[in-house]
Amino acid sequence: MNQSVAVTIEGRYSAFYRWRFLGYQDTLYVWQGIQFFRECDIYGTVDFIFGDARALFQNCNVYARRPRQGQSNTITAQGRESGKNISGIVMQNCTIASAPELLPRLNVKTYLGRPWKNYSTTVIMHSLLDKLIDPSGWLEWAGQGHGIDKVYYAEYENRGPGANTSSRVKWARTIKYREANKFTARNFIQGQKWIGLTRIPYYLDL
Repeated sequence: MNQSVAVTIEGRYSAFYRWRFLGYQDTLYVWQGIQFFRECDIYGTVDFIFGDARALFQNCNVYARRPRQGQSNTITAQGRESGKNISGIVMQNCTIASAPELLPRLNVKTYLGRPWKNYSTTVIMHSLLDKLIDPSGWLEWAGQGHGIDKVYYAEYENRGPGANTSSRVKWARTIKYREANKFTARNFIQGQKWIGLTRIPYYLDL
């Protein structure tokens, strides 16, 4: 249950189809480059999908596990440091739920993510958010109050008992189609140019 990176990805273009990533804290380090994940299973506890890549997850299952005593779960921790970069973590049509070991302990707070750096960017859209998600949705990184106005944390047309945005933190946003369209495979990771070469089934748009 300790901090341990299972996979670090730093290639210019990377695609993963039906992989399973197992860990606790810091499971999947999407370090840099353009990355695409389709129909993968990802397990972890604290910041378990993290890094500064331009990473898109489609039709993936994301499972929060039971953390160490006194810890909360944070699913993402995106590390964009500059307003000039184009990076972020995007989840489209994914399922975010509890791993079996967490189900008896749903009193553990679980958040969609927290901003690792000042320009952190994370978007969850058309996804199923189960009841484990805390109503506030997102968690501020300790001591980061001075830069929280620069982060971009957004949700678009999610569903499920954890998808109600009425009690979300003030610095998160609920976006509409025109804004969400910027984060599709076509626009965010140039999907029409390279994903098709891998023969992975995917969709470009919302």
